Amino acid sequence: MYAVELHCHSAASYDGRDSVERLLARASELGLDGLAVTDHDEITASLQAVERAEDYDLVGIPGMEISSAAGHVLGLNISEAVDPGLSFEETLDRIHEQGGIAVVPHPYQEVRNGVMDKIGPDQLRQADAIEVFNSRLVTGYSNRQADRFATKHRMPKTAGSDAHVAEMVGRAVTLVDAEERTASSICEAIREGRTVLQTRRTPFRVSLRQAVGNTRRRLRLFVSGLLE
Repeated sequence: MYAVELHCHSAASYDGRDSVERLLARASELGLDGLAVTDHDEITASLQAVERAEDYDLVGIPGMEISSAAGHVLGLNISEAVDPGLSFEETLDRIHEQGGIAVVPHPYQEVRNGVMDKIGPDQLRQADAIEVFNSRLVTGYSNRQADRFATKHRMPKTAGSDAHVAEMVGRAVTLVDAEERTASSICEAIREGRTVLQTRRTPFRVSLRQAVGNTRRRLRLFVSGLLE
């Protein structure tokens, strides 16, 4: 079983803080086997992480968190950025065209662009896996909804720290029963549902600080847009 962090953000995300090197170093310190840097609508830093992962004895999984018209989708094991704003179905198609897998993070968290506010169950079932535990939770209710859906429809399950600072990498880890210690083999095993989850919640103070910071950034962007 390979322990993998499938959902974290670098400074290339508007709400991330740390460099690729700090994320890789943290994952290595924790003894993880792999790391996917999944920045918002940006893949450059993730590809950099893939190039440098071997120096940290890690497998780098290229990916990104795509803002589809319905909400967020993780594209893993892709080599090119998928444009934001496409329909949910088109977003999945673009991921699959590259040989990647589509994992839906926090699907029931409407305030964080979860897709279930805008799509139905049949559409969600088109994804390759569902993130049933997102470490940045308040009550855990949305995670339980995602888990119940995945169980009912026999869909593969993943976990993600959704880390925006290096210290939170590894809070929610997916153990993957892959045949080889490679990105492709790990993603294929996820697609086949060969996963076990190890989860801890992000401390509330960290999530709150992140939420406040995001609100401030959005306000600055809004104000700057009015002034232009």
